[in-house]
Amino acid sequence: MIKKRFMLLTEEFLKENPNMCEYTSPSLNTRQDLLITAIPKLGKEAAIKAIEEWGLSKSKITHLIFCTTSGIDMPCADFQLTKLLGLSPLANRLMVYQQGCSSGGMALRLAKDLAENNKGSRVLDACADSMASFFRGPSENHVDSLVCQALFGDGAAAIIMGSDPDLSTENPLFEIVSANQTIIPDTETAMCCLSSVYT
Repeated sequence: MIKKRFMLLTEEFLKENPNMCEYTSPSLNTRQDLLITAIPKLGKEAAIKAIEEWGLSKSKITHLIFCTTSGIDMPCADFQLTKLLGLSPLANRLMVYQQGCSSGGMALRLAKDLAENNKGSRVLDACADSMASFFRGPSENHVDSLVCQALFGDGAAAIIMGSDPDLSTENPLFEIVSANQTIIPDTETAMCCLSSVYT
């Protein structure tokens, strides 16, 4: 698994887009324009590293899962990533949007299920996100916004998974024995900190 850090909101970008630097200034279009092109590129960088580490041809990738909370577009980021990587158009794709911090774990669980139920498959699992989604200028009345911006950053990670490794050509790093998901009762407002950033 390869992790890589990026920085989309450079000083130059913010100077060119001053609406991003004011707390209440409308900036959805600016963010969207940045994210719909940048997120697939972030995913590509991590995916290339994962493919290189894996050591086999990208033509052997049968499935792609791509997760992000940053930017929504049609065709989706998974389609764009398929094109950027030059994956087979027959690769089965799954796009996971707006799952926040849980998307990485969800993607691993989905990749495990796909690999175990499709003999010989190799699943490229990529996640990419950017702080640009909820970046805004400071406000004395909304310190929570600054806290979120200090905690999160731009980044991407990718891994290739299969359930029946060919040990003559593949060197598995780990095995996922079990994966499941549950809902904890009465947790609907647990993410109120982030939701207040968007309002």
